Amino acid sequence: MAASLSTGTSHVPEQIRSNPLGGIRSKYKGPRARISRDQNLTWWRRIMPIIASHRLTFFTAIGLSFVSLVFQTLVPNMLNHAVTGIETHSAGLHGEVLRILLVGLAAGVTGIISRQYVYYTAYNVEADLRSLIYEHLTWLSFSFYDRVQSGQLISRANSDIRSVQMYSTFAPLIMVQCSIGVIAFAFMLSIDAWLALIALSIMPAMYFIGIRMRRALFPISWITQARLADVATIVDENINGVRVVKSFAQEEAEINRLADAAERVAWAYVKDAEFRGKWSPWVQNLPQVGLALVLFFGGWMVLDGHLGIGAIFAFNAYLLMLQAPFMMLGQLVMMGQRAKASAERIFEVLDESPEIVDRPGAFDLENVKGVLDFNHVRFEYENGAEILTDFDAHVAAGETVAIVGRTGSGKSTIARLITRFYDVADGSVCIDGTDVRDATLASLRANVGVVLDEPFLFSISISDNIAYGKPDATIEEVEAAARAANAHEFIERLPEGYDTVIGERGYTLSGGQRQRIAIARTLLVNPPILVLDDATSAIDVHVEAGIYEALRELLVQRTTIVIAHRISTIALASRVILLDEGRVIASGTHEELLATSPLYSEILAQTTRADD
Repeated sequence: MAASLSTGTSHVPEQIRSNPLGGIRSKYKGPRARISRDQNLTWWRRIMPIIASHRLTFFTAIGLSFVSLVFQTLVPNMLNHAVTGIETHSAGLHGEVLRILLVGLAAGVTGIISRQYVYYTAYNVEADLRSLIYEHLTWLSFSFYDRVQSGQLISRANSDIRSVQMYSTFAPLIMVQCSIGVIAFAFMLSIDAWLALIALSIMPAMYFIGIRMRRALFPISWITQARLADVATIVDENINGVRVVKSFAQEEAEINRLADAAERVAWAYVKDAEFRGKWSPWVQNLPQVGLALVLFFGGWMVLDGHLGIGAIFAFNAYLLMLQAPFMMLGQLVMMGQRAKASAERIFEVLDESPEIVDRPGAFDLENVKGVLDFNHVRFEYENGAEILTDFDAHVAAGETVAIVGRTGSGKSTIARLITRFYDVADGSVCIDGTDVRDATLASLRANVGVVLDEPFLFSISISDNIAYGKPDATIEEVEAAARAANAHEFIERLPEGYDTVIGERGYTLSGGQRQRIAIARTLLVNPPILVLDDATSAIDVHVEAGIYEALRELLVQRTTIVIAHRISTIALASRVILLDEGRVIASGTHEELLATSPLYSEILAQTTRADD
């Protein structure tokens, strides 16, 4: 996906905000907040509303982490007093040891609880981000999916979200660790101010290295995430297209294609490792220079009698506490650059605006009779190819009309325009005299049922697939729809009948069986307008005859558009519209067109030969 994917800000529809899970009961209540829509903000400020929505657990984790580290900073100072007391015989050893143990225990307990809250917050933030991006993907228009690879979206919804989540929740803990360094430094100042300043003499160099490291890591972090998405795309295509790959014996070619993509990922990881190898040793080892300086000057002060042994022990312990933030600095920078690259890739999707939305003042379609009017419709896809040039047609309520034409003449496009999968470039599509653009999308698609030529089935039971558009349907209603689609008999022969769980995309069933289930799914919703987009193309002629026999009674009650190429399909219609080069060139009964249109006869002859 190109970096210029985003086209502007968008606003989430009210129905999505109020019911983010679509009415499905779940323990997960959906995201508590949404990212900021202001694209001028830095990436972490845009994510902040998500973090803030879990502020109770988040700040509890931060607070307990701080308390745990404060307890840890007390131990070296207590050790100093204990050693001094032992040297001067002014304090009891048992009491000092017990106090140190109690403080250490308190540090451990608060640290454990803090970590539990951190993980709880982290995984809930991740769930919120993933829910937001999945929700947004379901809201985007078909034109978005025409130009974006699914593997790119999968990568953004998984590995990119994980990178953002890890940094958003764990970076504050690292910052707390750094803040504890301030307390440790205060104790060091109380022991000896000059020695404390010597210990921090390497700080300017650390700051300079951190800035250079951040600038170097961001580009390679972006490249790494993008190339991981390329691998996800290839894997997704090979899994979904495995039948095509095997049919053309292209396994070796696809393996080489994946190997090339994996090699590009490996190159990015190697470059990332080179940068880390160049800068991380400086970040990790410069604090050792400070330790050496402290041991040198501190040891001299002990020998000179200006500093006690207990004090030097405590000072070294505090210096080790200061080293931890320094060592974490490199990890924090690397995590931050990876998170920034991932966040910007996520925002490319979340900032994408759908092209098909409810107009201001859109209203619900009610009591639809089914009158369809195509008023001089012109349409072209984003690639610039004009499909419909001047499509003008009228379909009466309850009428069944077949649309016939050569491949690429625009037959399937007509079905997509009725449901507003796309908007017309010119002209209008009207239902009962209402422009479909003036109706709400939810009511429009509830009144128009479409059965596509390539049906998609989910990896759930057959019963659930049929009831997908009407989840509260009874088993009797499901069976009635299956009988109408001539699917009941083969379903009953399956091992678990209607409870049989089908494989991915329904490939455990034949093409004809999948299409019959798809027809049953649409019939169960009982829409007043039905579009059959070559819906029986994969069905045997004899089975098709049984389906049509059952459909004839149902089609009388609704307006039906049949996109057809078989004569048996056309026989369902009372009228045929002949389409060529995006416009109507003839209309009439099957017999009339056979007698008057050579093109119609030619198209039927070609499709008949193809079926044979």
